[in-house]
Amino acid sequence: MKQPEINTFRPRMRVLNEEQAWAIHHAALEILENTGFVMEHPQVRSMLLDAGCRIDSEGRVLMPARLAEDALTSAPRKITLYDQQGRQTMPLVNGNFYFGTGSDTIFTIDLETGERRRPVLRDTGNFAKLVDGLDNMDFSMSMGNPADVPIEEIYVHVFAEMVKSSNKPICFIADSGKDIAKIHEIACLVAGGEDALARRPFILNYSEAISPLRFPNNVMEKLVFCARKRIPICLPSGCNAGGGGPVTLAGAMALGIAENLVGLTVHQLTGKGAPFLFAPNVSVLDMRHTVVSYGCTEWSLTQAALADMRDMIYKLPIWSFAGATDAKTVDAQAGAEGMLSIITAMLSRCNFIHDVGYIESGHTSSLEMLALADELVGMSRYFIDGLRVDDDTLALDVIDRVARNVSTGAIFISDRHTFKHFKTTLFHPELADRSRFEHWTDNGEKEMQQRCNEKARQILADHQVIPKSDAVMKGIEKILVNKEGLRN
Repeated sequence: MKQPEINTFRPRMRVLNEEQAWAIHHAALEILENTGFVMEHPQVRSMLLDAGCRIDSEGRVLMPARLAEDALTSAPRKITLYDQQGRQTMPLVNGNFYFGTGSDTIFTIDLETGERRRPVLRDTGNFAKLVDGLDNMDFSMSMGNPADVPIEEIYVHVFAEMVKSSNKPICFIADSGKDIAKIHEIACLVAGGEDALARRPFILNYSEAISPLRFPNNVMEKLVFCARKRIPICLPSGCNAGGGGPVTLAGAMALGIAENLVGLTVHQLTGKGAPFLFAPNVSVLDMRHTVVSYGCTEWSLTQAALADMRDMIYKLPIWSFAGATDAKTVDAQAGAEGMLSIITAMLSRCNFIHDVGYIESGHTSSLEMLALADELVGMSRYFIDGLRVDDDTLALDVIDRVARNVSTGAIFISDRHTFKHFKTTLFHPELADRSRFEHWTDNGEKEMQQRCNEKARQILADHQVIPKSDAVMKGIEKILVNKEGLRN
């Protein structure tokens, strides 16, 4: 009898029920209405007052719930990012998920010596090139603050280096309205003009408020700039449980959501309908070591809960993290913590997932960790894709054919059905070693970190990045040089 085709069911996790989600949301609105926030940008402050906010006796801005609700209504439900050649690669909508690196580390692990050292600009280029060559990485961030460029221009230089070293989308950092304007100028060169960049953006800005509930002048400069230029932006909260926010996760989530709603409201008042990536962000402050943990279970739990709130309330694409660890090297702890965050980010359907390749609680970047995490993402994607159930995969004819001919030597491994499907229906790891013990010893008894090191080196040596045109490269160089013709 012919079996009916059954659509693939993709595994999914949920953390909150609707009652819990709405309780956290209403708590966030109550924070805005009763506790309020500090707004340091005078023009933004005036705009908020004109829109219906008020000032309390301590000078804090109090926001009515309706403003946040209006902003949630006007923000787009989908943000589409393109690669640097104008091809759509990242539609941030519904359950789509995409992975990329992080930024601003103060150390990196030297791929040749294993030394933990300060990063230089070349390291930013290497991370971008490795991302460009990895199958499961979708976008780049700088992965470091290089010591060999002037600090006041650091974000312009790392952005230019990423453009030179990759063609995938870029999530960039800026310090203020001054350097974000230069970064935008470079992006316009690559995209073919300001209108072309607005139509097919390959950039997304990452900015942060200061928890609890303080919005500095430079942060608002960037937010307003992006709203006016239609540059996608996210404003993650620094609300780490026990540090920037309450130690209880529900309270920290409410505070982080309140901070995001302020950013979203300012953004939509400036440019209604401009793309905004919703980004409440709740890790924890480790009470023994006073570090913000990048390997903690709590961060994975809260981002899954926020994804539930996205589905039930906010409907906007959301920001997340994964593929990072508190370990100091690529060891068993790194693999365990990286995999937990990756699979839970996928199962909860977070959209824009960053910080892949961090070790040491976000202080250090690692090309080896990035290579490992790329394989972990591949394994997780295979799991999330679920099972296809139809006549071909049920394989009743194959079972019948082999079972009836076992006596004549028929086995599944040599059946034509196996040859047709084994390359695509099974997951074939590159770094995970499944070989027999003797084969492993004959090949040098390499541990995972060594295999990751070799893969990263191989990609950096062999991968060819499609180069930018001479006109674009000369334009970038001009932007990086000041009026006197001296490098900044």
